[in-house]
Amino acid sequence: MFININGINTHYISSGNGENILLLHGWGTSVEPFKGIISLLEKKFCVTALDLPGFGQTQEPEKAFGVDDFADFVLEFIRQMHCKRLILLGHSLGGRIIIKLASRKNLPFEISNIILIDSAGVMPKKTIVQIVRQKAFKLSKRILTSRLGSKVFPNALEKLKNKMGSEDYKNASEIMRQTLVRVVNEDLTPFMPKINSPSTLLIWGENDDATPLSDGKIMEELIPEAGLAIVKNAGHYPFLDQPYVVNSILSSYLNIS
Repeated sequence: MFININGINTHYISSGNGENILLLHGWGTSVEPFKGIISLLEKKFCVTALDLPGFGQTQEPEKAFGVDDFADFVLEFIRQMHCKRLILLGHSLGGRIIIKLASRKNLPFEISNIILIDSAGVMPKKTIVQIVRQKAFKLSKRILTSRLGSKVFPNALEKLKNKMGSEDYKNASEIMRQTLVRVVNEDLTPFMPKINSPSTLLIWGENDDATPLSDGKIMEELIPEAGLAIVKNAGHYPFLDQPYVVNSILSSYLNIS
């Protein structure tokens, strides 16, 4: 199904009956990895999952998004779906959006619970090597974007970006590259104590190397009424690495029989 959200043709899926639960995916993915979770949740809930702007079957935004832009987008989606009370579940980028959204005051709907799976939002401490690489990149960019540099080395900046950027960055369009830079450079820890939800379940892969377990422990300390469930032998996608374990955790938390 498709719906127009702020001029963006947005793909989403919905199934089941009962209280509403909205699923938000991570960077570079779509609703597809959630299929196993949806099969569980639809036994008790009306489950909706959407492809965020620039992912899956949803078109890219016309300009680069920040976390607040994603939050505004999701807020409008919820308004158009006429949800007055719902559970929010987010993985990675989806968790980042939920943190920003749930920390806002006077939302037009009630959040009954939050589930964050290997959520992003904690800024990693940079190593000396990373600091040096960042400074070297900024200096090189300044030179290559100068009048002389762009004339002498017309394609060098793009090659430099591809060499030094992450896989997510390399695989993205220019708009989504700008979006990625804006999103990952915002520290959301100041917003975590402001989250307004009766409880927040944190599910984390023990071996996650994208958003490490230490991030989950920080969130457990900062988010009111938060509890952390650690999934052994799992990485950044514990619901794919250990689906039975994650589904058991969700079933217990949400009283799914």
